[in-house]
Amino acid sequence: MQVNPYLSFDGNCDAALKFYQKVLGARIEDSFPYGDGNPEMQTPPGWKDKIMHARLTIDGEVIMASDAPPGHFQKPQGFHVSLQVEDPADAERRFKALSDGGTVTMPFGKTFFSKGFGMCVDQFGIPWMVNCPQEM
Repeated sequence: MQVNPYLSFDGNCDAALKFYQKVLGARIEDSFPYGDGNPEMQTPPGWKDKIMHARLTIDGEVIMASDAPPGHFQKPQGFHVSLQVEDPADAERRFKALSDGGTVTMPFGKTFFSKGFGMCVDQFGIPWMVNCPQEM
């Protein structure tokens, strides 16, 4: 069994995927626009290029995503996508990249449980935690 986050976007999924590709080294494995769907499928006007389903990997871990159909998008709440990064400098670099254009909710820094930890909401509204765990 595999458990994967599935992120919903408000029409900007393609831009978010390209952003994650750039700042996290993600690989876009699959990306299917609404326009490639079944001809009987009702595609909202202007949505042929919006993403119906995508799958990306970050260091082998899978995240899936799509643009929520018009009127169905809800602002993300009650979760964070959590990155566990071994090197503190790399963790801070990734945190800064993710938070660029977004909102920092907890600045990256050393904590009692971590060599470095920070929380942010990226420019696409997705909440992230970046953690560099203490050595065991």
